[in-house]
Amino acid sequence: MDIARRADVSHTTVSRALQGNLRISSPVRMRIAALAQEMGYVPNAIARSLQQQQTRTIGVVVSDMADPFWGEVVKGIDIVCDSNNQSLLLHAAAHNATHQLGAMMRLYQRRVDGIIVVDSQLGPEDAKNLEALDTPTVFINSQRVFESATSRTVNIDNYAGGALAAHHLLSLSHQKYAYFGSPKRPDSNRQRSIGFVDTLLAHGIHTSWIHRAEFPTDVADIDGGYAMATTFDEPGVSAVFCYNDAIALGALAGFRARGIAVPHKISVVGFDDLAIARYSWPPLSTVAQPKELLGQTAMHTLGALIDGLAVADVILAPTMVVRDSTSARLKGIRS
Repeated sequence: MDIARRADVSHTTVSRALQGNLRISSPVRMRIAALAQEMGYVPNAIARSLQQQQTRTIGVVVSDMADPFWGEVVKGIDIVCDSNNQSLLLHAAAHNATHQLGAMMRLYQRRVDGIIVVDSQLGPEDAKNLEALDTPTVFINSQRVFESATSRTVNIDNYAGGALAAHHLLSLSHQKYAYFGSPKRPDSNRQRSIGFVDTLLAHGIHTSWIHRAEFPTDVADIDGGYAMATTFDEPGVSAVFCYNDAIALGALAGFRARGIAVPHKISVVGFDDLAIARYSWPPLSTVAQPKELLGQTAMHTLGALIDGLAVADVILAPTMVVRDSTSARLKGIRS
């Protein structure tokens, strides 16, 4: 190696110095770094990964590439990867446990250092397959719960999010409510609806005043929201809490198509706080998830697992963002 000859040191010393090894004195490291820059040296990532037993590559499995929510989460993952000089390999696997496990197997074969799975559908029956991979794994907003020695979870507090939506609508004196759910995300859908309903019941709202609607699993969220809004016909309902912003945006369009003014006849609350939510008409009140923070927290958790450190599961808190799609109760549907 020309750097070793010009610095009058061994090849091993050059390699260690370029890796920042503190066993090499600071003056030597600085001299070697200056020579490397002067000579246009580019480190061989493959050779370095073989030496370190790491590829500095992280695999990410997302449920839907087109979902803007996951784009913002992946942005948070990438911020940490970039600061750690790591690369991302991205796979899409729909809302399907078999596809997600297959994507993880392919990433394992690429020798990634760790895997992040978002919106996972994997359950207890998949645990043995995951243990066989023996690859540090973090699940973001997993839809099913299971134990694995090599994995951790980073989730939003979905129950608390449902409660936030209920408290906001209760403060506006609504009396009859609806929940527009998503059958594609069974766990978070259940937790958000339970948090919403429990809070309403605790404040004296009768169960007969709370209605639920869902759409087929093969329908896109925004289309499902539109379909539910155009067919929903419960007299007196003046407030709707939607599983996510995509459903809520579809619902806004559906109510508008029926001539039902939002928020004058019906208030609508979403969940996620997508960037587009502030530009919808009317701008959408929503329960905000810290999307970039979800991704960053998942990467920090995965890094600890890769380093063999003890690390716990993480639950992040949502917040309520109030915009113009909610107001005090006026009329409601067919009031």
